[in-house]
Parts: sequence; C-alpha cells; structure tokens
Amino acid sequence: MPLITDKHLLIKLKEGDEQAFRELYVRHHRQVLAFAIHLTHSAVDAEDILQDTFLRIWTNRSQLPDIERFDSYIFMIARNRTLDHLRKVALQQRLIDQVWANISDTSEENPAVELDARESKHLIHQALEALSPQKQTVFQLSRQQGLSHEEIAQQLGLSKSRVKNLLVETLKHLRVFLARHSSLLIFF
Repeated sequence: MPLITDKHLLIKLKEGDEQAFRELYVRHHRQVLAFAIHLTHSAVDAEDILQDTFLRIWTNRSQLPDIERFDSYIFMIARNRTLDHLRKVALQQRLIDQVWANISDTSEENPAVELDARESKHLIHQALEALSPQKQTVFQLSRQQGLSHEEIAQQLGLSKSRVKNLLVETLKHLRVFLARHSSLLIFF
C-alpha cells in the first residue's frame, strides 16, 4: 500500500477532511512540540503553542497555499506562534518586575503611587497565597533577596533546574492572575 504524502493529505484537508488533519497531526506534532519546548523551556507553554499551531492550520485550511513541504510550513507557523508567545511573556514579565519594583520602592512622598503599590502588593500576595510553600519561598528568595537560581538551589537543597522550573511555573501563575486583574496594571 503506497504511503499517502503530506501534499495529498493537504489537498484532502482543504476539502475539510478531518482524518487527513489527524494524520498530519500524528506525523508532525512531536517535532513541533520539541521545537516549542526548546524555545520556551516550558512543556505547558509548548503544548499551548502546538494546539494553537494546528488550530490555525485547521481554521485556515480552505486558504492553504500550495505547499510543497508541509514540515517547513508548519515550523514557520510554530515559530511565529512561539515568537508571539515569547513577546507576550516578556511584556507580562516586565509588568510583574515593574510591579515588584514599585512595591519595593514605594515613595511616601506620593500618596497615589503608594496606594497603587499597596494594591499591587496585595494582588501579588493574593496570587502567591495560592501557590505551594516551596514556590512561595523560591519566589521570595529570587525577587526579594535577589538570589540566583544556583544560590537558591544550594540554600533549599534543590537542583538548579528544579528552581528554574518552580520560578517559571510561579511567574506563569502570576501572569495569569495579574492578567485577570489587569485594570491595575495599565497604570504601570
């Protein structure tokens, strides 16, 4: 039985054939996932990028260009989705760092700034309270004491990669929590 090529599956996909879409997913999802993990260092974020990539292909299936190499095409989409994700994370990370800096440098001379900082501090504490004690400790050591991943790992008896993963998970939680309460952050 001859192997059905990606090009043939794309023709069927343009016609709305769900089985062709599933076959393309089976053939290419592992490579896209590995690519996204490599760039984001997060399995959770990479899974979101993978789903977004294939969702985009399915949504735009009727407008797919004439594609000679589907593997190159899907990596182009995954790369663009990953870059969009990284830009969004960087922006959110800057907001978190700015909120944290504002909390630390509260000016008593400006009551409005002090009020915003208190509200920001309250929001961050609310977000942190939902985390495990270990994640709270790692975050405090990183942000309040400015310790490196290696210093935190030595202090808590964890591996450096475990500390990094805990911080990534904590920051993601904070981003989601603060995004839900973003009306406060637009002032920063």
